[in-house]
Amino acid sequence: NDYTGKGLSGGRVVVRPSIDFRGEAVNNIIVGNTVMIGATRGEAFFSGVAGERFAVRLSGATAVVEGTGDHGCEYMTGGTVAVLGKTGRNFAAGMSGGIAYVYDEDGLFGKRCNTAMVSMDRVLPAAEQSGDASGWHRGQADEVQLRKMLEDHIKWTGSSKARAILDNWATERAKFVKVFPNEYKRALGEMAAKQVATV
Repeated sequence: NDYTGKGLSGGRVVVRPSIDFRGEAVNNIIVGNTVMIGATRGEAFFSGVAGERFAVRLSGATAVVEGTGDHGCEYMTGGTVAVLGKTGRNFAAGMSGGIAYVYDEDGLFGKRCNTAMVSMDRVLPAAEQSGDASGWHRGQADEVQLRKMLEDHIKWTGSSKARAILDNWATERAKFVKVFPNEYKRALGEMAAKQVATV
């Protein structure tokens, strides 16, 4: 339905297909439009595709979904989102905080992402990112955080898509794009520099 997880302020939302479903979750809509709008805390796992405006104004919650319609992560100010499939157009419009990890399987995500306020970075191996905390979101390297989100997604939904990605992680990690708001990146860099200066 539309507005699933609206204003979520804690707890966990899990939506997955019935055990009798014979299709592929990643090719089917599982929740409607404006899902997770304004969510401040908690986590959500959707084994399937969301409609338009997924995670709009998300400000602190964590969400994993297997595809989105248009305008995903619009006006997002915080939190963490992982999209394990194709997005619609205008992804990240007005996004000023938080992080989105998008699995860019077809290599065309750059044409669907609105880069007015964000950059599209690689998800580096944890060993490469460990020495530079200026890009850490929630105090963790991207690879560590993303793997945990995928593992939790499998735990709660049994997602075959997340399992396939993790089973070939060395190759599949390189297909993820980190959508990183420019102002958030600057702020994290300044905080990391201050910590180094005080040590």
